[in-house]
Amino acid sequence: MTMGTNVAPERRGTPDWVWLAGVPVAAVVWWLVYDQLIPFSEWVTSLLPVARDSHTGEAIAFFVYDVPKVLLLLTGIVFVTGVLRSWFSPEKTRAILAGKREIWGYPLAALLGVLTPFCSCSSVPLFIGFVSAGIPLGVTFSFLVAGPMVGPVGLGLLYGLVGWEVATLYLAFGFTIATVAGWILGRMSLERYLQDWVRELNAGPTGGLLEERLTFVDRIKIGLEQVREIVGKVWIWVLVGIGIGAAIHGYVPEDVMLRIMGGEAWWSVPAAVVVGIPMYTNAAGVIPIVEALLGKGAAIGTTLAFMMSVIALSLPEMIILKQVLTLRLIAIFVAVVSAGILATGFLFNAIL
Repeated sequence: MTMGTNVAPERRGTPDWVWLAGVPVAAVVWWLVYDQLIPFSEWVTSLLPVARDSHTGEAIAFFVYDVPKVLLLLTGIVFVTGVLRSWFSPEKTRAILAGKREIWGYPLAALLGVLTPFCSCSSVPLFIGFVSAGIPLGVTFSFLVAGPMVGPVGLGLLYGLVGWEVATLYLAFGFTIATVAGWILGRMSLERYLQDWVRELNAGPTGGLLEERLTFVDRIKIGLEQVREIVGKVWIWVLVGIGIGAAIHGYVPEDVMLRIMGGEAWWSVPAAVVVGIPMYTNAAGVIPIVEALLGKGAAIGTTLAFMMSVIALSLPEMIILKQVLTLRLIAIFVAVVSAGILATGFLFNAIL
């Protein structure tokens, strides 16, 4: 079945009531599994002949926790957006967000990102769902930047670390970067740089069976088909990306970063961004590093630039995004966001 059409799936075999009852049951199972990921990762790590607080133990626990977390999020979000897409074709979605109304999409997407407690790799599933649903690319980028950069967990920890004045400024700059970066990318008409399978997903005709003739069971089947198609294409790269992130998380020593970023030289801000991009951790994981950097005398702007680059431009995130975006589009995205992060770092160093 082609996902760009609204042709009802064939009704054979499984009765409709099984499909309807299966959705809430699957949702409960999904939540129970998601809720046990931390204990599961600790249990798996405890079975191995490594010390939990060693570099290897940290890397294993991180990998065992993050892989199922991202795959669960990817499956759940793609299914929900696939079901919703059966009511809103890509063409209809683009029409709703076209023209003057689209301008509100950027700050709204950035606001949604601020309110979602996701790290960069966990934000990718929702980004993929947005793109496959036909939401304008620039709007989806606003979410992708804001989600990990100024999410509620990291922001709350930052308030406790540096005070409400600096944390509020950080929120304002992060929100502005996400909104402006999305707007700039949206104006560049970059849809042609999506991977071919994503463009084909959004380019299909909307003909076929009228939307109002689709039953809810039909829409469930459409959602499951989209899970099969999208998750089937990217799952291996989720493993690769998070595997690299876990190795970095476990083995990159903190004192290396302190030596690079401990001073206030002009080049410390771009150096902080360069050092941050290959790393991977969530907002809660980077806050202790931020605290250590500030304690060693690093400038606030340099430290925040490092934090932004770690969270918003992680290498594992880019590896996963490569299955949706071409390298050229990833490079443009990194360049635009990096420019905003550099501007924030220099500005904070100048005013604080």
